[in-house]
Amino acid sequence: MGLLEDRVVLVNGGSQGVGAGVVRAAAGEAATVVFTGRRAEVGEKLVADTGALFVRADLADPAQARDSVVRTVEAHGRIDCLVNAAGLTSRGSLLDTTPELFDQHMAINLKAPFFAMQAAVTDMIAREAPGTIVNIGSNCAHGGPPYLAPYSAAKAGLAGLTRNAAHAHRFDRVRINTVNIGWTDTEGEDATQRAFHGAGDDWREQAARSQPMGKLGQVDEIAEFVVFLLSDRSGVVTGSVIDWDQNVFGGQD
Repeated sequence: MGLLEDRVVLVNGGSQGVGAGVVRAAAGEAATVVFTGRRAEVGEKLVADTGALFVRADLADPAQARDSVVRTVEAHGRIDCLVNAAGLTSRGSLLDTTPELFDQHMAINLKAPFFAMQAAVTDMIAREAPGTIVNIGSNCAHGGPPYLAPYSAAKAGLAGLTRNAAHAHRFDRVRINTVNIGWTDTEGEDATQRAFHGAGDDWREQAARSQPMGKLGQVDEIAEFVVFLLSDRSGVVTGSVIDWDQNVFGGQD
């Protein structure tokens, strides 16, 4: 039996990066998977690879974030697990962030998870059924670099939301956790490094050499951990914000 057999799993932001890794891992553990993304051609390729259902959505719109849950319930009768994996990492410091950029970060990184969680927990409570939610956070919730000010603010908010919602719905048997990931090797990170930091083709190798474990975070490893948290194997854990990183926050040399 797979860890997620007989579970309906929605992965928001599941067409690439960590989200796509979770789609593959959940499907590999026998889940019925739905995922969202903005680009149909990318989504359809993942559908062909996994057999999951693709729902095109722009999660900057809270109505579409809620509707992703509605579409999942319409297709499969319920939602058992939700993963909020969409993320915006465009750069901005305290001094140069515009209100528009700030709002974009809040929309994708905080508002979308909030309203998707709202819809998912509503369905779980209505059915008097347990459920699990995993939010993909960031170690920037601890502070982050100067050029990620709005991103860090949104991810800190997501950590607080996780604890609040997990506490509020613990007796509904809805478990909610966040995984704060560190520097991870994704196609989105590749684009970011090239666009914002002038990185060349060897940036991954250079970055890996700077890390304690000699590599960046790997999508498949994160995805397997997310599936574990979604499954019954993670027991009663809820309200946890877990640092999935090779750097120890608070440690000093």
